[in-house]
Amino acid sequence: MLSQITKIALPKAATSLSLTSLQQLERVSLKSLKNYRAASISKSSRRFLVTENSDPLNSEEEDKIPEEGTITVNEKAVGSATKHEFKTETKRLLDIVAKSLYSDKEVFIRELISNASDALEKVRYLQLTDEKVLDPTVAGNPAEIHLSINKKERTIIFQDFGIGMNEDEVNNNLGTIANSGTLAFLKKLDQSSASAKENIIGQFGVGFYSCLMVAEKVEVFTKSAHKGSKGYCWTSDGAGSYDVAEADGVTCGTKIVIHLREDCKEFADIQNVKRIIKRYSNFVQYPIVLNGKRLNTIQALWTMNKNEITEDQHIEFYRFIANAHDKPQFTLLYKTDAPIQVLIQAKCKQLLPEWLRFIRGVVDSEDIPLNVSREMLQDNALIARLKNVLTTRIIKWLLDESKRDPEKYKLFASNFGNFLKEGICADYGFKTDIAALLRFPSTKTGKDEVTSFDEYVEKMPKDQECIFYTCTPNRSIVEDSPYYEPFKNNDVEVILCHEAIDEFVMNNLHLYKGKRILNIESQAAAEEIAKKIKVENAASKLNEIEEKEMISWVKETLGKALVSQVTVNNRIASTPALLRDHDASISRRLMMMMPGSKLTGMPIPPQRLEINTSHRIIVGLNNLRKTKPDVAKEVMRQVYDNALISAGLLQDPRTIIRRLNKLMENLTQPREKKTSSSY
Repeated sequence: MLSQITKIALPKAATSLSLTSLQQLERVSLKSLKNYRAASISKSSRRFLVTENSDPLNSEEEDKIPEEGTITVNEKAVGSATKHEFKTETKRLLDIVAKSLYSDKEVFIRELISNASDALEKVRYLQLTDEKVLDPTVAGNPAEIHLSINKKERTIIFQDFGIGMNEDEVNNNLGTIANSGTLAFLKKLDQSSASAKENIIGQFGVGFYSCLMVAEKVEVFTKSAHKGSKGYCWTSDGAGSYDVAEADGVTCGTKIVIHLREDCKEFADIQNVKRIIKRYSNFVQYPIVLNGKRLNTIQALWTMNKNEITEDQHIEFYRFIANAHDKPQFTLLYKTDAPIQVLIQAKCKQLLPEWLRFIRGVVDSEDIPLNVSREMLQDNALIARLKNVLTTRIIKWLLDESKRDPEKYKLFASNFGNFLKEGICADYGFKTDIAALLRFPSTKTGKDEVTSFDEYVEKMPKDQECIFYTCTPNRSIVEDSPYYEPFKNNDVEVILCHEAIDEFVMNNLHLYKGKRILNIESQAAAEEIAKKIKVENAASKLNEIEEKEMISWVKETLGKALVSQVTVNNRIASTPALLRDHDASISRRLMMMMPGSKLTGMPIPPQRLEINTSHRIIVGLNNLRKTKPDVAKEVMRQVYDNALISAGLLQDPRTIIRRLNKLMENLTQPREKKTSSSY
């Protein structure tokens, strides 16, 4: 399963954070939005995945690398060479590798460095377990990987002082590709469609052959590190055969001389090779030396003892992996026991859901299978499980940080809250867990203070069964809202949602730990708060017959196009009327917020209208409709529009100006021309 994850961080005002692994070290940093990039790294069966903001390799050059190569080719073949033909199936595989397998030719550098690191690791193991079998000269050789470039001669040389090869190993390792499975592999390849061929390529040992993509000729000088071994020279142009001969002057280890094709001469450019090494191999555990200059100076912190890592190393690592200049604010470390090797993939979006695209970090897992080119992850089921583990760990870690340092977490939630809200809408399985990370102001929080769903539920009275919220641009509007009035009068806390996305989020969440989440404008919220009302309905100033007549008149005046139902609600003491049909209205309001919405100008669906027959305006209208029916209709339509404004549904306030002007004109007429009425 998952072995390691590495660093994540947030910039400046944000925070930096780290992911956990299952058992071993990880260091992860959380970085701000922008472009999400990922990468992976592998050592034999180990796999290392990196998530980063952008290519960290394009940082400013530090010390200039010497133009002249430092490796000379003094080895010489002795005696006659033996020619060997590649087997037919091996030729076919070589053709696949050279022409179609790798999407980027530059990965041959990654592959050869990875092989060199493995060779050095094998020697190190023997030095620790059975040193007497090794050649005495091995102890004096540096545990380094050397590269040398000669631009004029178009050559690039790789040299390690690792385990090397004897003659049989040369023929087995460089003359045959996974011979036990080659025929079965080719048979499956023949039966597959063109688009599926790369995906069914198994884990064959073809890393070395990737250099044939760029070479017109390859020479390999190698000598086994075991006592009494001879040196050998392997030569091929990849066309169908190779030569093997004994060689003099060969040091224990392996030297690969690649004569580049004319169309691949960019790999004899020092800065280009440096960029590639830093991109793919910066965390190889052994020093990589290019023309005498060491390149991989950033250490894989997850391979070190926690107490040995300095703050400066944390900062340097974060800045490298995130291509940033700020400092991580949160750091989490675990113990690891294995080295990491080579960058496998420039992007690895499968590892985290899209809503976590602000993550920057490194992931190391032993069990990620790759195809033959190491450029595609192979087991989708395993990746899905890994993705689930990572997501769970990130959420848990953030929740722990929110409890450990609420002030720092509040800053994080302010900067990255919309990503979390996106997760609630897009990631159904995690929506309740993500909801615990959200922070909102409420009617009971002070200025610049926020609360969580858990804190809200904890403070709820025992008889309260729901979580209430309202969507509003600012707090002052809520204070004046007629919908909030009964909640305010009964000391019920209401969560304040100030972002356009919030209403959609709340509708998607719907429940939190068994508690319904209700908009205070909804009918369900009105019914819930009615259970808590401490005072009786205000006495209606209309008798029962007048109420029925008033309801009929309102229906007739507004018409079926505007209202679907008219009822009496005398608990809304400070307002004459409210709208309550908010399932459709809220959805409509959400769509109106979206860019390019085509709803503007479309008629609002019929609403459920509640009138307060104890309010002076409604009582006055009851009298006015009998004496000045035309004016009464204008006033009633204005009452309805006011209710639309309170509900946030009036699309264009300019439509009510003509009516308001007419009403003011009537009000400013000389008193003697007015009939006596309460209007």
